[in-house]
Amino acid sequence: MPLFRFVVAGALALGTLGCAQNTGQTGNSSGTPLDTSGFSVPTGFKVTPYAEGFQKPRLMVVASNGDVLLSDTSAGRVYVLPDRNKDGQADRKEVFASGLNQPHGLAIHGGYLYVANTDQVVRFPYKAGDLKASGPAENLVSLPSGGGHSTRTVVFGPDDRMYVSAGSSCNVCEESDPKRAAVWVYDADGKNGQEYASGLRNAVGLEWWKDQLYATNNGRDQLGDDIPPEGFYRVDSGKFFGWPYCYTTRPGEAQVWDKDFGRKSAAVCQDATPAFALTTAHAAPLGLAFYTGQTFPEAYRGQMFVALHGSWNRSEKSGYKVIMVDPASGKVSDFMTGFLKGQQVSGRPVDPVVTRDGALLLSDDGAGKVWRIQYVGK
Repeated sequence: MPLFRFVVAGALALGTLGCAQNTGQTGNSSGTPLDTSGFSVPTGFKVTPYAEGFQKPRLMVVASNGDVLLSDTSAGRVYVLPDRNKDGQADRKEVFASGLNQPHGLAIHGGYLYVANTDQVVRFPYKAGDLKASGPAENLVSLPSGGGHSTRTVVFGPDDRMYVSAGSSCNVCEESDPKRAAVWVYDADGKNGQEYASGLRNAVGLEWWKDQLYATNNGRDQLGDDIPPEGFYRVDSGKFFGWPYCYTTRPGEAQVWDKDFGRKSAAVCQDATPAFALTTAHAAPLGLAFYTGQTFPEAYRGQMFVALHGSWNRSEKSGYKVIMVDPASGKVSDFMTGFLKGQQVSGRPVDPVVTRDGALLLSDDGAGKVWRIQYVGK
């Protein structure tokens, strides 16, 4: 399904969101295109390496002092990536914690660093500036481990409660564990857990914005190149989002019954909340971030940036880029491309996060790197 195109006029003083191709030269006042390290980004933006040498870098969180914490699922580690001299590159890689079981989601809350492993949520005492854990992990919540989707995500809401997502164990099936393909909510100490929302096959990206929880979701495979499109959701308590019985084909419209799965009936789809925005099937949207910084032009502020990890179940690859989703209209546009040239892949975007200096960092588990995207002018 084709991407919606989003054109911003006036506010950027750049005309439209055109992309400047890399020429290997550095931008200057004469208008020479900026060096974007082989990527295409909107005019005025520059891409540079922030950190590298990881096995499988995944989700990130930024501490109040600007330090970046990063999970590496293959290494079983959480790293701290400080940039104390503020030159736009990590000064070093410090192992905050190791020996973890596929650590993925990270959250900082109430004097702790929370880590979502594949089988449980744990936490470590943490204050901004810490480079190593001061003690062992405290186990909080047990989760169903492994399966077709093994990563887990944790975020905290404006209610100071902990929200945890776990993906399905399969491509399409009826799960026996209610924590699968769902978002659950807990107190900060892991107690009083209950289901918050269901029917999300693999909601890797979770983020609160203006008191609303948003999620990315990976749709099912093996229905051809274009079905179902990948979706983005506003997640509210008690809502059912369709999987495994239904999927969205048009933003905001009633979901379509999955005849291939053939369970229940089309009536079940009447109660399924549709996606508010869509992108190409099998593109695998993972992490998301709302731009809250001040250095990007005004038109980018409050927009939702999403990493498309890239397809496997498609005759022509899709994804492998960062897109921008307007949370008000649902319109989608490319923001950063270049991981896919033809059918050749050089990286796989995972998670964007906004730093304290207004840059956007992006983890890339295909290249084992973290990229930095900053606006530097025309």
